[in-house]
Amino acid sequence: MALLKIARMGHPVLLERAAEVDDPTAPYIQTLIDDMIETMHDADGAGLAAPQVHVPLRVFVYHVPAARSSGAEDPPRPVAALINPLITPLGDAVATNTEGCLSIPGLRGAVPRPARVRYEGLDRRGQPVSGEATGFLAVVLQHENDHLDGILYPMRMPDLGRLGFDAEYEKHGLGIAK
Repeated sequence: MALLKIARMGHPVLLERAAEVDDPTAPYIQTLIDDMIETMHDADGAGLAAPQVHVPLRVFVYHVPAARSSGAEDPPRPVAALINPLITPLGDAVATNTEGCLSIPGLRGAVPRPARVRYEGLDRRGQPVSGEATGFLAVVLQHENDHLDGILYPMRMPDLGRLGFDAEYEKHGLGIAK
């Protein structure tokens, strides 16, 4: 496995729609997933999309650490990959959470997103997966899926006055989500 270089805001790969993965079980996809997981852990992230490591394909990895779980409806989740995902909002409820991004180091901001979503796609074995998500999992799935469509979280912020440095958010107890 290898640590991959993370693209930072301003790199064109982060602004493009990623291509579908034709064969999720291909060896290069399996290696990519393993390397993305190692990179995500090394960077202390909760998710990482392939475009963030300069690979414009529709795949991301994610997990929900126990510290970020909000209970029974949003339990901790082990590391997983989602390939060719489809994320669909369920209902009209919106939740605003503080998000950070490995491609925008040192900053975070308040981002409104649908509070409940349905997700579908393929796992790393090419098997269909689906479910519903709320809480931190819903945020991570939507955030990483946005990367596959060339969207960074500041593009979702209606008020850029709520964009700030990590240290200030932590100092003033304004919330944490990466």
